[in-house]
Amino acid sequence: MGRQLLLLLIAFALGAAVAGVLGAGLGVAFGVGQLCFAATLVYVLLRG
Repeated sequence: MGRQLLLLLIAFALGAAVAGVLGAGLGVAFGVGQLCFAATLVYVLLRG
């Protein structure tokens, strides 16, 4: 379970970081991070 939680955290952080580097504002970057988190959550739930 710890590995899955770490994967979700990394997905959010990477999504937000990439959006921020590409010039998105903070709110938009966090929104992209949430989308990445949700997509990874679906992957984790269907895989596990």
